[in-house]
Amino acid sequence: MAQHFINGQWLAASSGQTLPVIDPSTGEVFDQLARGNAADVDLAVAAARAALSGPWSRLTATERGRILMKLSQLMLDRVEALALQEARDTGKPYSQARNDIVVAARYCEFYGGAADKVHGQQIPYLADYHVVVLREPYGVTAHILPWNYPAQMFGRSVVPSLAMGNAVVLKPSEDACLSPLAFCELARAAGLPDGALNVVTGLGEEAGAALTSHRDIDFVTFTGSPEVGTLVQKAAAERTLKCVLELGGKSPQIVFEDADLERAATFVLKAITQNGGQTCSAGSRLLVQRSVYDRFVGMVAARFAQSSAGAPAMDRDCGPLINADQKRRVEGFIRQAIDSGIPVLAQGTVAKGVPVGGFYVAPTLFGPVPRDHRLACQEVFGPVLAVIPFEDEEDAVALANATDFGLLAGIWTRDGGRQIRMAKRMQCGQVYLNCYGAGGGVELPFGGVKRSGHGREKGFLALEEFCNVKTVVQYHGQ
Repeated sequence: MAQHFINGQWLAASSGQTLPVIDPSTGEVFDQLARGNAADVDLAVAAARAALSGPWSRLTATERGRILMKLSQLMLDRVEALALQEARDTGKPYSQARNDIVVAARYCEFYGGAADKVHGQQIPYLADYHVVVLREPYGVTAHILPWNYPAQMFGRSVVPSLAMGNAVVLKPSEDACLSPLAFCELARAAGLPDGALNVVTGLGEEAGAALTSHRDIDFVTFTGSPEVGTLVQKAAAERTLKCVLELGGKSPQIVFEDADLERAATFVLKAITQNGGQTCSAGSRLLVQRSVYDRFVGMVAARFAQSSAGAPAMDRDCGPLINADQKRRVEGFIRQAIDSGIPVLAQGTVAKGVPVGGFYVAPTLFGPVPRDHRLACQEVFGPVLAVIPFEDEEDAVALANATDFGLLAGIWTRDGGRQIRMAKRMQCGQVYLNCYGAGGGVELPFGGVKRSGHGREKGFLALEEFCNVKTVVQYHGQ
């Protein structure tokens, strides 16, 4: 494609440079992207700023919602082609890629329906005053998306901002950005005015840095690593801008002796192999009560041994990792764990017949993992699960909260009192009781605490993140 989408038009990079698009399942180049820079970002921000005084600004909330609802249907009408493109771009199994397109459409449907439901407030005050609270768009919002869920992240980040009436400039990851570009064409077909949505592709240190530091941006949202998130937050702080950050996790699955072990074991495997473990909310730590440790870990190990990684069309438990660097990083975690003497309890396979150049890593189960080991504390972002035993409820709480991250937690127990006690004591943004992930949960507010970031995406709360609150006080006399 090798073009940006700016002001409703497809434009080559101002420098004329491009970046290769690599198929993770083969390691081969199959397309090109425009390599954007500060000049391209300037054009995109200017287009967004102009949209705020053009046709986009004059649409009612109901009209904005109808455009998003139409975009949702256009995504669903083209779901098969979009899913094939997403699978090739990210390497994920076809069924997972297809689900990502369906979820992206659901975001458009949800926020399209919610656009005219964001109401203000009237405050009773002094007898001769009338006071109202208004919710207004920020203006131009900047969005930096990761490579693990480009389609879903478009819906999660961009769509609520549009629903609130902001104009968007998006910089998707250079490793996977074909679905956001495809959605631009569909958004135009749905009637989105020129300039309301702009996409600049390129490297994070070039186009991304230029966007987050741009003087005409009013709000920033970023999903990615804590290290880059810190840089984004510093850039926003220079201009006293609000930002929403989602920066990963090391989420625990806590299994007590009274849990439904069969159900838990199935969820545990899926929570770490989904998208090859390249998921911020992956259940990457398995904490098991010692009294059922051997029995339950044996059940999980049996499932791991049957798991496999394969090419997208094979539709296995997971596909390849996104690129060669990520493969090396995950394999480094595995080697270090083995060198530390941590037992490999089970390992899946890489399916026969996968392309030689693909970035495949077999699902791997380690345990027991020492509580202070790197594998127990740091985000791997691959299909690698660390198992750690615990003694009792107090020990489980201490262990679950003993990382710098705080995104999700899963708690498996039939004891209703324990469910609530544990949920209240988890230092994280979401807690699942006898389940995990809830199928994406477009309606469910999502975000972290501690090093996992701040602010909330998904659900109705996301709309509140994308607007300013203005209080209007009118004196009308007695």
